[in-house]
Amino acid sequence: MFTKSAVRMVATAALFGSIVLAGPLAFAGPATTEPAVGVAKADPVEARIKELHNRLHITAAQQSQWDKIVQVMRDNAKAMEDLQKQRGQDVSAMSAVDAVKSYQAVIEAHEAGMAKFVPAFQALYDSMSPAQKKTADAMFRTKVRTAAAKKGA
Repeated sequence: MFTKSAVRMVATAALFGSIVLAGPLAFAGPATTEPAVGVAKADPVEARIKELHNRLHITAAQQSQWDKIVQVMRDNAKAMEDLQKQRGQDVSAMSAVDAVKSYQAVIEAHEAGMAKFVPAFQALYDSMSPAQKKTADAMFRTKVRTAAAKKGA
């Protein structure tokens, strides 16, 4: 049985992962805002990248900071995809301890991903106009509210 702090850690990891990674993950190649050629189904990470780029109105002057964020998002997605595949292969042989360690690995992957995302996002955010910051603030607050509402349901 999980303690309250373990449940909070998992919920926090899921919240921040949903902000940055946007659900089930697939790696899609080089740092552009266009989906990879040959991707048959919609990639949630690519959709999130495109949504953020469009809604934040990234300027040409901000493109280098944006490209860094995109690469971090894709790298984080690849890391989570690899972890999910590994967990899926091991699930039938997992003991209870293995399952808890598996949750720990997910939390650690989210933490490592956020440690890479935050500085890249901070650099972009610092370069944003007041209107862009207002949009970003609203978008990320909405994600937090949505996650909190789901937790309370």
